[in-house]
Amino acid sequence: MLVFDAPDLRVADEYRDFLAGLNKRLPQAHVQSLRDLGIEAKYLQEWEKLIAMRYEEYARDRHDVRAAAMELESKERSLNMDTLSRIQALLPVQTVAIGCHHHICREKTAGKDNLFKLILQSLTRFYFEFRMKIEGVKITPFARAHLAVKRSLDRIRTKRRD
Repeated sequence: MLVFDAPDLRVADEYRDFLAGLNKRLPQAHVQSLRDLGIEAKYLQEWEKLIAMRYEEYARDRHDVRAAAMELESKERSLNMDTLSRIQALLPVQTVAIGCHHHICREKTAGKDNLFKLILQSLTRFYFEFRMKIEGVKITPFARAHLAVKRSLDRIRTKRRD
């Protein structure tokens, strides 16, 4: 749902309206799929509340995540438009990854950095493929290979810093 809200999503204005409508219908569709699975009505109401609560929480948290990302980046190098664009593009996935990590660890995240890295890595792969499809970008074998090399280089750089 946060992807559909992203202001930097590269889609036509009329498609953006379609995505906004889809965004509003997603929670209802998920609850309907749970209903189709035979989940009791009282639990379906809980799911509706939980989805709304989590979405509102993440929508609020993305501002803090953006500020933290900008602070971290500015410590390593000066911020420029490319850096700010990258921060903006990653904002939905980082916000959800942080929220998931805190939820799973029940706010006791100290010493659980590997879990966070795993969550972020898994969500990032899904996020970019999903976002690219929404934007109409073809994912060619060359593009997949390029991303794999880039991920490998990022891992090497991260290990050197650690």
